[in-house]
Amino acid sequence: MKDFGIYIHIPFCRQKCFYCDFPSFAGKERMIGPYLEALEQEMGQVRQRLWDRGEAVFGSDGKLAPGTIYIGGGTPTVLETVVLPDVFYLLQKHIDVEHAGEITIEANPGTVDGEKLRLLHGFGINRLSLGVQSFDDGCLKAIGRIHSGQEAAEAVAEAQDAGFANISVDLMYGLPGQDMNMLRESVETALSLGVQHISIYGLQLEPGTVFDKLHQQGKLVLPSDELTEEMYDYITAFLPERGYYRYEISNFALPGYESRHNLSYWQDVPYLGFGSGAHSYWGDCRYQNSARIEVYMEEVFQGRAMCHVEEKVTEKAHIEEFCFLALRTAAGISVRRFAAVFGRDVHELYGEQIRRLVEKGLLLEDRERLYLSQLGMKYGNQVFGEFLLEDEK
Repeated sequence: MKDFGIYIHIPFCRQKCFYCDFPSFAGKERMIGPYLEALEQEMGQVRQRLWDRGEAVFGSDGKLAPGTIYIGGGTPTVLETVVLPDVFYLLQKHIDVEHAGEITIEANPGTVDGEKLRLLHGFGINRLSLGVQSFDDGCLKAIGRIHSGQEAAEAVAEAQDAGFANISVDLMYGLPGQDMNMLRESVETALSLGVQHISIYGLQLEPGTVFDKLHQQGKLVLPSDELTEEMYDYITAFLPERGYYRYEISNFALPGYESRHNLSYWQDVPYLGFGSGAHSYWGDCRYQNSARIEVYMEEVFQGRAMCHVEEKVTEKAHIEEFCFLALRTAAGISVRRFAAVFGRDVHELYGEQIRRLVEKGLLLEDRERLYLSQLGMKYGNQVFGEFLLEDEK
C-alpha cells in the first residue's frame, strides 16, 4: 500500500495572532457547520477519484488508509465540545483512522479544558501539539495570544491527565520585548512539564501580518540580531544537553517522539490536504485549495475538489525539493534513496557543490548520506541555495 499522509485544515480561530499569515479567520463561527459539510464532501470526492484511478491507498473497508493524520489550523480546538464529534465522524466516514499510527491535533491553550482534551483522546488522537509560543505573559500579550503562561502550563497538565503521552509545544524566540531570561524560563518551563517534543521557531515577519505593518511603520521593536543569534545558540545547545534530539532544524524530541507526519513532508512522502488553503502533493502535481472559506466551499459544493494545480512538479523541481527538505533533517540526504528515486548518483549532479560545502564546514558526508553540520543547520539557506540546478540540467 502507498505511504501517504493526510492534513485536515480547520481555519477558525478566536483571535488572529500578530505574526500569523496562515489561512485562519476570527469571527466566522457561523460558517463552521457549512464548512464541515464541505470538508466531508471534499473527502468523498477525492476518495472516489482515487478509487476510480485504482490508487493503492485504501484499507480493506474501502476507506483512505494514511500512515499519519494531522489536524491543524487555525485553531481546531476553537470548535465547541458539542461540535468536535462531528469532525471525527466525518473523518471516520472516509478515513481508516485506526490505520494511522500517528494522529495529531493542534490546540491553543486558551481553547481547551479537561473535558475537551478527554474527548479528543477518546476519539483516537494520540499526539497533541500545543501552540504555547512563550510562558511569559508579556511576550504572549505582545504577539496577540489569547492565553497566559499559567493557562499553557495547566493545559499540558490537563492533557497528561486526559491520557496524552505524546505532547509537543511550540515556542518562539526573537519576539518583541523578549530577552534571554524570558526565553530560558520558557524553555525550562516546557521541560519541567515533561513534554516529549519542542518545536521552536525564530519570529519571521510575513507580508500582510500585523507585525509586518507595524514594522513598515517603524513601530515594531525587536531584539537585536546579536541577541537573536544568542537565543538560537542557547536553544540548539541546551535542548540536546537535556536529551531532546535535534532531528530537524527547528524541532527537538525525546527519542521515539519525532513528529512522523512532519517527517513525511521532509522525506518526500505524498500527502492529501483537505480544507480551505490546504495543499496536496500527489503524483507529479501540487494542489492548493482556495484560502477563502467561501470560495473553497463553493468549489467543493460544485464537485470541484482538488481542482487547482498549483504546480506541475518537473524532475528538476523534484530533485531540488527532495534535497532541500531532506537536508532540513538530521538524517540528511540518503545517497541510496536519491539514486532509487532519480536513477542518478547525487554526486553526479552536485559533486562540486558538495565538495565546496564540506570544505566550508557546512555539510558532512559519509558513504550513506549527506547532512548538515551544526554550522550548516545555522546557515541552512546558504546550503539550500547550492542545490538549485541550472535549467539545462
